[in-house]
Amino acid sequence: MQSPILLPWTVRPPQRWTVKRRVALVLAILRGETIASESVRRHGLTVAEIERWKERFLGGAENALRSRPLDDEDLKDQKIKRQQRKVGELVMDIDILKESSKTNPSQRRMRDE
Repeated sequence: MQSPILLPWTVRPPQRWTVKRRVALVLAILRGETIASESVRRHGLTVAEIERWKERFLGGAENALRSRPLDDEDLKDQKIKRQQRKVGELVMDIDILKESSKTNPSQRRMRDE
């Protein structure tokens, strides 16, 4: 059995989450040394914060490994396109739900009750 890995913040929670601390946490999660839910409890963070850090970290790593890395403007454009696709998907999901509620009156009755 391995001894527990001590991360820089295990003794005393940091007052501020610096870049180095965020990177250390994200790397610990990616390596399987800890899990997001444990970090949420231990450090008073939210799952959304950790997921956002992880997404940004991985996005930066992907760009760093490109043969021709994107500049900041290209990265912003790429992010906007991803978000527009997501909005489009969500709108389609809403339309499907609306259509299914029109064709399935039993769901409408359950909702009204």
